[in-house]
Amino acid sequence: MRHQIKQNVTNRSIYLEGNKSFQSLLAVSNQLTESSGIEDIKTILRNQLIEMKKFSSSIQTLSGPSALPVLRELAMKLYEPGHLNEEIDIQKICMHRGLSLRLLILITSAQSNFKERMSIRRTWMNYGSRQIVGMAFILGRTTNASLNESLNKENNIYGDMIRGHFIDSYFNLTLKTISMLEWADTHCPNVKFILKTDDDMFINVPKLLDFIDARYKNDRTIYGRLVEDWKPIRNRTSKYFVPYKLYNGWQYPPFTTGPAYLLTGDIVHELYVQSLNTYYIQLEDVFITGFVAKRLKIRREHANEFLNSRISLRPCKIRNAISVHKIKPREQYHLWRDLLDSTIKCK
Repeated sequence: MRHQIKQNVTNRSIYLEGNKSFQSLLAVSNQLTESSGIEDIKTILRNQLIEMKKFSSSIQTLSGPSALPVLRELAMKLYEPGHLNEEIDIQKICMHRGLSLRLLILITSAQSNFKERMSIRRTWMNYGSRQIVGMAFILGRTTNASLNESLNKENNIYGDMIRGHFIDSYFNLTLKTISMLEWADTHCPNVKFILKTDDDMFINVPKLLDFIDARYKNDRTIYGRLVEDWKPIRNRTSKYFVPYKLYNGWQYPPFTTGPAYLLTGDIVHELYVQSLNTYYIQLEDVFITGFVAKRLKIRREHANEFLNSRISLRPCKIRNAISVHKIKPREQYHLWRDLLDSTIKCK
């Protein structure tokens, strides 16, 4: 499988630099595939990417339908496997490949969101110091040299940012989740549960651990905010826009919304392998917990504790929730303090 993926290196996540740039790269790769080695193609594509900086200094600035795939493609043709593991402390994140780990929390983060990561490190990520919980951030790569240098320095200090080979952008969120699955499958295959969440979330880890304890013997399940009867958005101005050429169905399969969802550890390998053999769309929650999970006959269960939305930040509201969305960095500290304050009594 990995060898097959590597053979498709010329048609991966860099296509999201824009339709015009994608067509140019595709033409180059087609000309070179028969006459050049994979490393030569990588070098040429890297040079092409540098030249395209006048078109876009960073993939993170892209928005709108021009950043969507030109062709309907299997995810394996767009995904380059592997991670920059030399920068991270794998044993701290997942000791002994997860044999004694009850929960692994993987937090997708935008590269420029340093404040968001620091606020999480100083609050609910402290639970990652316990032997039964591991935590890390998931990022991609960037063409911005100064940003990349900053990320290197940050990771040298904290060692908690897992970085894949895809270009980090909104339209590559599905690749980011596939990267998360690959890393967990490779380095933490024995963990019992994995929470996928985002860096603008407050996670009530004690509440989540209680939720897990009540379901510890369950398998082949995804828990979260279940959405049913959700129709594709065809409005080109929406960030959720999906053209007919990528998906022509009138309704998505049931899925759990992306800000936070919980996987039983036994399905991670299957999700990773099947995701590579599924036609790509940029809506990672629809893709992973909808299309891929449906194909694998994995249960998706609604859990009221996964709010995945902005709510009142009153202490007792937060204590009854597992996941709260759209939390600013400064609010993380307030919520953390209120969560630990023993003088606050809730009914």
